[in-house]
Amino acid sequence: MAAQRLAQTRPGARAALLLDSAIPLGEFAPEWPAGVPVQVHGGEADEFFMDEGDVDAARGIVAAASDGELFTYPGCGHLFADASTTAYDPEAASLVQQRVLDFLARV
Repeated sequence: MAAQRLAQTRPGARAALLLDSAIPLGEFAPEWPAGVPVQVHGGEADEFFMDEGDVDAARGIVAAASDGELFTYPGCGHLFADASTTAYDPEAASLVQQRVLDFLARV
């Protein structure tokens, strides 16, 4: 949530990467900031992301952004890209890493 808060409230933010969570627009600011690209990543088996409203918030953010992408990963749970968790999925984590690096290279 810190990344989302900073992207929505810090002047000069150049981009936002949201991993495993998103909260509805309006929590920090009423709209997504113009010209700030965003990428959201979440696991399809993540009960927090899929069942507690995060995926819906992510869809709203992506729709509001002029440059927004939402990626979901089949079979992945919460914090699946973190090697220190039991939900770690090395293949999905590698795909997240590549997508993030590509995103950062273009922003």
